[in-house]
Amino acid sequence: MKPPLAVPARPAQPLRRRSLGAVLSLAIILSGGVVLAQVLQSPPPPLAPALVIAPVVAAPIPVKLDTVTVQRGNIQETVAASGKLQLYKYADAYAQTTGQVKEVLVAVGDTVKANSLLLEISPILQPTKAENNRAQMARMQAELADQRAQFDFAELQFKRQSQLKAQNATREDAFESSRMNVSSARARVDAIDAQIRQLEATLKIEEDSRKQTQVAAPISGTVVTLNVRDGQMVSAAQPASPLMRIADLSKLTVAARVAENDVTRLRAGMQANFTTPGYPGRHWSGKLRQVIPVAAETSGEQGRQAFYIVLFEVNNVNRELMSGMSTQVQFVVAQAQNALLLPARALGAPDASGFHTVNLLDAQRRPSARKFKIGLRNAREVQVLSSLAEGDQVLVGPMPALALHTAAKPAAAPVAR
Repeated sequence: MKPPLAVPARPAQPLRRRSLGAVLSLAIILSGGVVLAQVLQSPPPPLAPALVIAPVVAAPIPVKLDTVTVQRGNIQETVAASGKLQLYKYADAYAQTTGQVKEVLVAVGDTVKANSLLLEISPILQPTKAENNRAQMARMQAELADQRAQFDFAELQFKRQSQLKAQNATREDAFESSRMNVSSARARVDAIDAQIRQLEATLKIEEDSRKQTQVAAPISGTVVTLNVRDGQMVSAAQPASPLMRIADLSKLTVAARVAENDVTRLRAGMQANFTTPGYPGRHWSGKLRQVIPVAAETSGEQGRQAFYIVLFEVNNVNRELMSGMSTQVQFVVAQAQNALLLPARALGAPDASGFHTVNLLDAQRRPSARKFKIGLRNAREVQVLSSLAEGDQVLVGPMPALALHTAAKPAAAPVAR
């Protein structure tokens, strides 16, 4: 009988794992002990000297302040207005007789001299009438010469009869007849002479009428309007319709509309400056001539503000400016030279005494309130009359709270410990 087969026994797995864990734990404990012994055996570090510890002071937060500087310069106080350029000197040419225009000798824009011929008109009346009057004048002058010869003869006869009568050598009727002949001849001479003078007056009128057919330039200048053409019928009975207008463009007038609350500040002789959109950057000037004392049309009605027309002239030798151009005018009410100036945006409202208050910054950017008086003022600048000096820095608007705290409080001193 065979013995039973032996079954190999399995190794005890849990026992090995427990043994391995115990070995690792023992190794860690031993390592820790070695490290702890080294630490305990190490000499202690030397004591450091006492340190002065200062509190940390935060750097000032930079604040950008809006400031302006008091400077010297020139200032003008002005009244602003809008206006237009107009003709200063002009004259209209009219028809002095009724007739048909033969030929117009000029055009718009032409330069003409005074009394130069502009156009000629053919009159409706026939020119034969003037010829008849001149022929009649010649005939009457011949009659006058004959009558004067008869008067001279009659006068000679009368002198002879007067001598004979003194000598009682002539009859009384012959003497009276010669005296009557002298008187009659003198009367005929006077009558013909009167007729000649009357005819001369008629001829002068006709000559004037002939001249009226020629329209001449009333002044020297430029033709700016032309209301007639060749062949057009014109009449002297229509004086409201000029044939053309001649203007002297070497000088123009600026007509500015000024509001009623500003016009009372204007006076004749004031300087007036203006610009026009046609010439950007260019400036022209003149002297105020007249303020029209009646409000402009369509202004001041139904409670609206009234405007007044103010006139002044400007030289235009180069003919750059043209009538009808719009203008922006500044009337200089007052001005000061080399004055202390401060930008107007730095100002607030004045107090009851008329003084203004601003924040003035010193070299350390510390603010301090300062009252001062102003003089002239315009939209950009004001004149400083007191309390401020050239170069002063003035804060625009209120002082920011953070900048005020930084400027007013110095940094704390370090503290030693």
